[in-house]
Amino acid sequence: MLFKNYNSYVLLFIVSFLFISCEQKKKIEVAKQPNIVFIIADDVSWEDIGPYGNTKIRTPNLNQLAKDGMVFTEAFLTTSSCSPSRTSIISGLYPHNTDAEQLSWPLPESKKTFVQELKSAGYWTGLAGKYHMGDPVRDDFDELLEMQWKDAPIGLDRRLVGDGSGCDEWIDLLKKRPKNKPFFTWLASFDAHRPFYDGTSNNPHDPENVTIPPYMPITEKVKKDFALYYDEIERMDDYIGKVIAEIENQGETENTIILFIADNGRAFPRDKTTLYDGGIKTPWIVKWPGKVRPNQTNSNLVSSVDIAPTFMKMAGLEPIKDFEGVDFSTLLTQTKNGVRDQIYAEDHFHDYEDYTRAIRTKKYKYVKNYYADLPNTPSADIIRGRSWQSMLEEKEQGILNSAQLKCFEIPRQEEELFDIESDPYELNNIALNNEYSDILNDMRNRLKTIREKTNDVLPKQRTADDFFRETGLPTKYRIRPRPSKAAYMEALEKGIILMNPDFKE
Repeated sequence: MLFKNYNSYVLLFIVSFLFISCEQKKKIEVAKQPNIVFIIADDVSWEDIGPYGNTKIRTPNLNQLAKDGMVFTEAFLTTSSCSPSRTSIISGLYPHNTDAEQLSWPLPESKKTFVQELKSAGYWTGLAGKYHMGDPVRDDFDELLEMQWKDAPIGLDRRLVGDGSGCDEWIDLLKKRPKNKPFFTWLASFDAHRPFYDGTSNNPHDPENVTIPPYMPITEKVKKDFALYYDEIERMDDYIGKVIAEIENQGETENTIILFIADNGRAFPRDKTTLYDGGIKTPWIVKWPGKVRPNQTNSNLVSSVDIAPTFMKMAGLEPIKDFEGVDFSTLLTQTKNGVRDQIYAEDHFHDYEDYTRAIRTKKYKYVKNYYADLPNTPSADIIRGRSWQSMLEEKEQGILNSAQLKCFEIPRQEEELFDIESDPYELNNIALNNEYSDILNDMRNRLKTIREKTNDVLPKQRTADDFFRETGLPTKYRIRPRPSKAAYMEALEKGIILMNPDFKE
């Protein structure tokens, strides 16, 4: 009898031990879910930070991040416009499928986001800085420290909001997180969005020591503009250093993934709001201790639509089936085999109406301008800036070259084809060159295929410009906050053109 009881006790002990071990294992597995820190710059081109070879700008913290991780040299965005880029990233959809493809259209409640999924899986989620995705997305974040600013007719004076960077609550957000959960943070700077101001840096960059692309004239105003732009990038870089230090102070460095990108290219003519590489190519740096070996370079194509499925996979979750991107996490451990052979990018209304599409492989870029009758006008804040005003003066004097006149060209060429390897600044359109007819047809077919696959179709009616193209001043059609796409479509069906009732000539 005693022997039987003894065996029962032993059996009970073994079962209890196994149960406790399993529970402890589960807790360990949960604890091993990586933290994810997503840092997104505003209007910053890939070639304007140190890791991509710019030795004239001061970005020591991004330089160190690159040394500690992996730099992607062929990373692209789905669009070159602020809010559509962000809503595309968070929803894992191409802009035309977000129903938020135009500037300041909110992402609808019906669109799922990877942040929702992380939150549902036990992650604490937070955002600090620039938001710009619409009210329905707010609940995806446990804590939202949005840069509080009131929209003005011709943009925000950021000097009135904190230090103007949009980064000054990043550390507060990290400190607020609960310590018993994995965390995801979306840290969004307002640097380097226009307008630019003197006094951003205690040691301003020298206008005589900046790198200006060949499609812009080298004038005193342009050089000054670039120097102020560099100052804003430097300020953002300083905050990135503080974020990395705070993660270290919290003892989370080894279990934290950091991804740094920008929402679109720099706010200069022929960059932001265009589908040239100056608008859609982005810096893309990943640090993941223990997973990503230091000082790595990856030349595979990646797209910002890939971020949502990748973050979910990194967190041990299965990506949402509706996502249109692909998981790129395999590229972090092996760099030979890519996950895609092309990227797709699109341009919609941003201050001014437009509808352009692009296919980009590692060697070629194909651009289709559907509204070729409209000039490639940059955003309104660029129109009001030093560089554009300088270009107007140069144009009046007749001294701009053909590349610098592209933004003024009417009509535009309907098709553009560029050999990126020999022509990285996309200055020589070879679409009409018979030697490239096979390449042109291939790119046309690629475009046709992805448009059909993703149901990308021309809108029934064009959207009225929010600003005058000549001055960058608002028109009667500019409404803020901007109604949703659904509201626009409903008004359109009723024959109503939405206008600002408070507009004054």
